[in-house]
Amino acid sequence: MSTRAVRLRREDFSCFYPVTTRWGDHDSYGHVHNVVYYSFFDSAISQFLVESGTLDIGCSPVIGLIAASNCTYHASITFPERVTVGLRIAHLGNSSARYELGVFREDDEQASATGEVVYVYVDRQSQRAARIPAPIREELASLAV
Repeated sequence: MSTRAVRLRREDFSCFYPVTTRWGDHDSYGHVHNVVYYSFFDSAISQFLVESGTLDIGCSPVIGLIAASNCTYHASITFPERVTVGLRIAHLGNSSARYELGVFREDDEQASATGEVVYVYVDRQSQRAARIPAPIREELASLAV
């Protein structure tokens, strides 16, 4: 299911990461700029992988590269606000994973933005698709919808 048509809620996620908006994140219209949401997505996914012990940024032999991403905006976020990013796995393939994310401002129950990020796992050296290693697969499965 695509998040494009769905405004996800906090209850749709079990894993969350706090992020803070910064002065430089907002644009001339007074809201957080579109590209910053992608940074929120990337930070939440990377933090999950590092904290779960499945990604050593400099040494992991198999790494995830972003193959596709999208974001749907539902409500503005401004500076300064507390923001939380919800993270889940919508699809887990042999060499790819589709993350769904929700960006929540303050204590809102509905996401201000929803997004999808598709990671394709590759051998670090050859950059060719690789099966998701079992330890990574286990951690990703824990986030599966």
